Amino acid sequence: MDVDSSKKCCSFCGEQGQTGKPLVGGLGAFMCGDCVDYYKGMLDAVRDTGVVAPPPWETMSDADVLGKLSLITQTGDQVDAFLVEWVQLARSRKLSWAEVGKALGISRQAAWERFARSEVPAADAPDRQLGSA
Repeated sequence: MDVDSSKKCCSFCGEQGQTGKPLVGGLGAFMCGDCVDYYKGMLDAVRDTGVVAPPPWETMSDADVLGKLSLITQTGDQVDAFLVEWVQLARSRKLSWAEVGKALGISRQAAWERFARSEVPAADAPDRQLGSA
């Protein structure tokens, strides 16, 4: 798994991650520190008042909505890349294409067709044997 924050972006504001400034999250969605603070404040306000703020798109201009489309695409690409990493992890653990397909709700063949080209060649895969250096 690639844990380098500089290769990821915040799924909420689009800020590019930076070395030494980690993004938090998982399963393809990541948050920068500023967004964590902002959304924590929102959750605290809901807990204190019981009032949920309207979603941000209700007050966005058309230009703002259009401006978010590339962020949504970027976030989708990040999630797709994360899925590939997880399939690679599953395959490195010798899980079958049938098991991967079942977990994804698709056939074994559909899983193989979508992800087989992304498999790490055996020579590049980490050595998982105990006692190996």
